[in-house]
Amino acid sequence: MTAFWITLGALIVTTALIKGAGPVLLGGRDLPPRFSGVIALMAPALLTALVVTSTLADGDRWEVGALTIGVGVAALAAWRGVSAIGTVVVAVAVTALLRLAGLS
Repeated sequence: MTAFWITLGALIVTTALIKGAGPVLLGGRDLPPRFSGVIALMAPALLTALVVTSTLADGDRWEVGALTIGVGVAALAAWRGVSAIGTVVVAVAVTALLRLAGLS
């Protein structure tokens, strides 16, 4: 149990150092435009990675199933201009119907 607490403490300290490094190094100055552009693109990239992994991964292997098709239909609905709530409803309905049909 001691190794757990040491690891947890080390992770807490490392996270605090990483979060504090930006303000300390910049000292109140604005970020250069190149860094601002990268930071602006980090959120969509992270969201995309999370969606892809949760949609296509099943444990330690890749799998295409009802959830993958539901997300694909949701992407098409969003592209066609359906509202966010409508997109979610379409995705849930398609996924549920495919699971009822026996596709996992």
